Amino acid sequence: MSLLHLDNVHSYYGRIHALKGISIKVEEGEIVTLIGANGAGKSTTLRTISGLLHPKQGNVFLQDKDISHMEPHSIVHAGVGHVPEGRGIFPRLTVKENLEMGAYVIDDYTEVERRMEYSFELFPRLKERMDQKGGTLSGGEQQMLAMARGLMLNPHILMLDEPSMGLSPVLVELVFDTIQKMNANGTTILLVEQNALMALSIANRGYVLQTGQIVLSDTAANLRKNEMVQKAYLGVD
Repeated sequence: MSLLHLDNVHSYYGRIHALKGISIKVEEGEIVTLIGANGAGKSTTLRTISGLLHPKQGNVFLQDKDISHMEPHSIVHAGVGHVPEGRGIFPRLTVKENLEMGAYVIDDYTEVERRMEYSFELFPRLKERMDQKGGTLSGGEQQMLAMARGLMLNPHILMLDEPSMGLSPVLVELVFDTIQKMNANGTTILLVEQNALMALSIANRGYVLQTGQIVLSDTAANLRKNEMVQKAYLGVD
């Protein structure tokens, strides 16, 4: 049984057929990436998994549990973390308060503090700014905070939507290094990323989406060598 399994999922925005029968599997311990152009359905896939959008057809399974029509807060309780595009931090709360919000489902504050310390090990810069308001952080620091807040849940799977967006090349390297560290420490990752080359450099497997459909799936190594992927997403002539 896969950790996460989407089976023939169709999702709509009103009358717009956004996902057209996609099937995806993520095994425990993997980094799996979704790549594709803007509007391909990558973010919609994450929104469907996290319950912000319910499929009209098909099913989403977390391990052996059908979460297709559960409410978002229940899916969080089930162990799905979602770091959305645009970071979505609380700008008027401090770094520490943002992290505490990420652990709202945990009653044991000793455990909350333990997870916060783990976040600070991954993102030392956040510890230096623990009492600073989120809105005053740099873009890179806000992305770190969004990822750290997602980890506070200690999720079965952490979904990251465009974590490198708007960051300098140096910070992009740092973010991807940290994603690899999180994965090495046991966090399964589902990654949506416009920077296909970086995503495929750290992923185990990948899916290519076009207009709401999966047109290609393979190991990340094979996708990097695929002629269509190279021309469309890797900038190879």
